[in-house]
Amino acid sequence: MDMMVSAGEVVAVVGSNGSGKTTLLRILAGLSKPTEGSVTGRPPHIGYVPDRFTAHDRMSAISYLTHMGRIRGLSVSAARTRGEQLLERLSLVGGRDASLRTLSKGNLQKVALAQALLVQPGLLVLDEPWSGLDASAHGVLAEFIEEAAAQGGAVVFTDHREAITETHAGGVYVIGDGRVALRGGRQPGGPASMVELVLTAPPTGVTPVGVNWSALPGVVDSARRGGDVVLRVVREHSDAVLLTALQHRWSVAGLTGTVGEHDHGFDGKRVAL
Repeated sequence: MDMMVSAGEVVAVVGSNGSGKTTLLRILAGLSKPTEGSVTGRPPHIGYVPDRFTAHDRMSAISYLTHMGRIRGLSVSAARTRGEQLLERLSLVGGRDASLRTLSKGNLQKVALAQALLVQPGLLVLDEPWSGLDASAHGVLAEFIEEAAAQGGAVVFTDHREAITETHAGGVYVIGDGRVALRGGRQPGGPASMVELVLTAPPTGVTPVGVNWSALPGVVDSARRGGDVVLRVVREHSDAVLLTALQHRWSVAGLTGTVGEHDHGFDGKRVAL
């Protein structure tokens, strides 16, 4: 069957060793070509963490991340700042100036995660991302996945533990005998994963409180439509955004789903294999 991943969705791929999980993820990330079929809707910014990140290099972790950021279009200062922020959140042992070749597997995995998130990914592909990470970094990785999805990115990961896939994935694909099949979870590409909120400013005589709508969790974008504010929000965060609006005396003029079964392409917020 086809594999479909929508914006704001977290999907797991499971299967036995040698079943083709890594190959499937490399195809999604654009690193390998499928022998049959095609991938449509792949976004311009893809973050990819391989199952093995070997960087036997003399350069420091922050130098590597700055270099990777420059490749992806960031300025030197922006790349360095972003790299430092990510390494700090991940608590890299040895610090940002540690040489890559001196790092343990778990700490190399932290650098691999950081390089995948230097630029906000429209698609985040993670191959066994929890492997080797210490307990504190497990929580940070979960935060990264939630943040990527909340900002409208699609996330696809592999892990062999049932508890991980049940906790973090909204849908699970099983790969075996060269076939991919959906198993349980929310049907990717089915029910709308995002909603559009139309908010009207407080009535005349009430001084409106400034709200930075784009900074709210789950808000993918915001725009003005006459006197209204139109927000596109990941469905799971819509209640919190609505509560914030009501607390600031804004009223709800409209609430509709924006991603449904008839959208196509990643601008329609879906990547298909």
